[in-house]
Amino acid sequence: MAVYEHLKEETPRHNFTLSIKDDVTNLSLAPLPVPEIPSKLVSCKFWGFGSDGTVGANKSAIKIIGDHTDLYAQGYFAYDSKKSGGVTISHLRFGPDPIRKPYLIRKADYIACHRPSYIYKYDLLRGFKPGGIFLLNSPWRKEDLDRVLPAAMKRKLAALKAKFYIIDAFEIAKNIGLGGRINMIMQSAFFHLTHIIPDADAVKYLKDSNEKSYGRKGQNVVDMNNKAVDAGMEGIVEVEVPAEWEHATTGGSIAKVSRPDFVKNVCDVMNRQEGDDLPVSTWKGIEDGTFPSGTSQYERPSAAIMIPEWIPENCIGCNQCGVVCPHAAIRPFLVTEDEAANAPEGFIVKDFRGPVKGLKYRIVVDPEDCYGCGICANTCPAPKKALVMQPAETELPKQNLWDYAKSLPARDNPLGKKNLRSAMFEPTYFEFSGACAGCGETPYINMVTRLFGDRMMISNATGCSSIYGASSPSMPYTKNSKGQGPAWANSLFEDNAEYGLGMHLGEAKLRSRLTEKLEALLPAAEGDVKTAMEEWLAKKDLGEGTRDRADKLDAALTAAVSAHPEYKELLDLKDHFVKKSQWIFGGDGWAYDIGFGGLDQVLASGEDVNVLVLDTEVYSNTGGQSSKSTPAAAIAKFAASGKKTKKKDLGMIAVSYGYIYVAQIALGADMNQAFKAISEAEAYPGPSLIIAYAPCINHGLKAGMGKSSEEEKRAVECGYWCNWRYNPELLEQGKNPFHLDSREPKGNFRDYLMGEVRFASLAKLFPDKAEELFEKTERDAKQRRENYVRIQKSYDQEIADRKAKEEK
Repeated sequence: MAVYEHLKEETPRHNFTLSIKDDVTNLSLAPLPVPEIPSKLVSCKFWGFGSDGTVGANKSAIKIIGDHTDLYAQGYFAYDSKKSGGVTISHLRFGPDPIRKPYLIRKADYIACHRPSYIYKYDLLRGFKPGGIFLLNSPWRKEDLDRVLPAAMKRKLAALKAKFYIIDAFEIAKNIGLGGRINMIMQSAFFHLTHIIPDADAVKYLKDSNEKSYGRKGQNVVDMNNKAVDAGMEGIVEVEVPAEWEHATTGGSIAKVSRPDFVKNVCDVMNRQEGDDLPVSTWKGIEDGTFPSGTSQYERPSAAIMIPEWIPENCIGCNQCGVVCPHAAIRPFLVTEDEAANAPEGFIVKDFRGPVKGLKYRIVVDPEDCYGCGICANTCPAPKKALVMQPAETELPKQNLWDYAKSLPARDNPLGKKNLRSAMFEPTYFEFSGACAGCGETPYINMVTRLFGDRMMISNATGCSSIYGASSPSMPYTKNSKGQGPAWANSLFEDNAEYGLGMHLGEAKLRSRLTEKLEALLPAAEGDVKTAMEEWLAKKDLGEGTRDRADKLDAALTAAVSAHPEYKELLDLKDHFVKKSQWIFGGDGWAYDIGFGGLDQVLASGEDVNVLVLDTEVYSNTGGQSSKSTPAAAIAKFAASGKKTKKKDLGMIAVSYGYIYVAQIALGADMNQAFKAISEAEAYPGPSLIIAYAPCINHGLKAGMGKSSEEEKRAVECGYWCNWRYNPELLEQGKNPFHLDSREPKGNFRDYLMGEVRFASLAKLFPDKAEELFEKTERDAKQRRENYVRIQKSYDQEIADRKAKEEK
């Protein structure tokens, strides 16, 4: 429309842009409002939360309306690329006439808010028609609404004479056993309030949809969703909108957290789903796509229904809760006695057992960033659990404890990085990502970044790890108090290994130039400068202690540069004093399949790069397609009747080169082995490959994703997965380079398979093929382990033969 209007002008421009506000070149045409033509069309908007099932349920609703009524139906779905936790807005239209509206809803007859916290964050009633229906998923009683609803929302509800309804969908879902999956409850309520079809018919069609959607997950899942349909009809409460709300000046609100200008001017706007309104000038200075890190900490999604409460008297101080948390929303803190004394009420501490006296210890939970998966409480090894899941309403008021702990000055880790427990006192460099609740991948990234984050460079393959790792404007990678943190970038899916190698080679070239300059200036250097130069040159390629050597060299050169101007060219390169830790992240779809050729080339190059493969045994981000990592019998897209071929042994392919450090790890099975493997891999002066087993929502854990860490343990105990390490340096030292870290399997292999829908559904859908494939899966796993045992014994024999030969 803007183009047609522009063409009416006497001298229309030939070069112009649409759909943006270009205040830099001023070539954009201002949009014109779409005229609203009176019709019988009904427009509905649903504000959901990524992973709560709202989008899927609305797709089912459109199908039901289209199949079982004479109405035309249309659906558009707007959401970000986060795996979970993002805002989703479903736009549904239906009416007796063909729908020719290829754009999102601007004026809505029905608006549903499926997330209570949204009332404080978004203008939910923007474009709400007078007399429309507003349904709020509300944990509050009817009599509490005047106190909790924002004043602006109350005024709009009254002015528009809205039909207002509430339903406590979370409480209903919890009682049924569905956790945070409220989609069928809210969808049932939608059909009841809109009267599109009779309630009895709606219930029937919704339950038929449940059978189709959840049938392969088991009858119990179908039954729970059917109960949700019934409860959604019955749980609605009508709210009479008081006339005095039209002039409301008071109401609920959330505390405003201090935030940088970029967060206020860009991130907040985009998170309100108003990013399209940002003018071009917003991006001045960051035209290359560079984004500041650490922006995810300002989002605070308040996603959890249940949140862990720390019981200090039961805590053994192992820090395992912080290790397994997918979102880094629970951490150990060390505080001084004065800091503990000045803390808010409820900030209970324990004495810290360590070399530094006077420090106090506390586990602190971030309620607003917790996803409520419960993995921390399930993992807690204390004889009497030190973490107990409590309703969110009792824990959210404790947000001030987290805010206080985070506000305290940074202090050096008194224990260093000698083991997993002590490493948890290092700064966090990866926090509050958009990963799913209970995600099996993110704890590995958290561990790696804690160990090397202040000097890391990361090349990330497209996939889950890039989506939760950098979904604009959310950036979970962050930095320490000195401004040091991971440098992260994503190129494509297929060239990630090459991209990471390029980053490494670029840094190597710059360090080579630095080395040449240092060697040229060393003969004339004296005193502290000479000592610092000599130490740096002697150990420039060692990661351990590199930060101390870099700081020492920086300080010596800075002190002497006024007398020696030639040192300035060294200081210009001081960002390269520290040995960078180059990492290449990606999933099994990248490493085993599409990017395998590049990965093989990079590993074979012999360059000092580290590769972390987050192995979910399926293309997790693109919808659950099978990969070469998928084992036999697992159901996935492109393997609907169970995969027929065995899992590719990527680790053994890398071992065959003889000069690559390789390890397979499963954090929940052996945290110390995982810590050791990651530490050894980074220290190894050559290529390294770590393959990390990561349970995923695509596996369909029957125990729930809150047991993902325990699922890793079960996988190793039954022999489904093996933990091992291969370190070529040990062979040069006359030691066995191959260590099979997993013990002889004792768990029941079949029980493990039946605990995951990806396997269990095969028995239901294809019972004639299931037994044969299950036997193959177990046989493949046994053969893999037998091969590992054989390799370990062969090296034992080789070393023994060497010693015998030397003794002769």
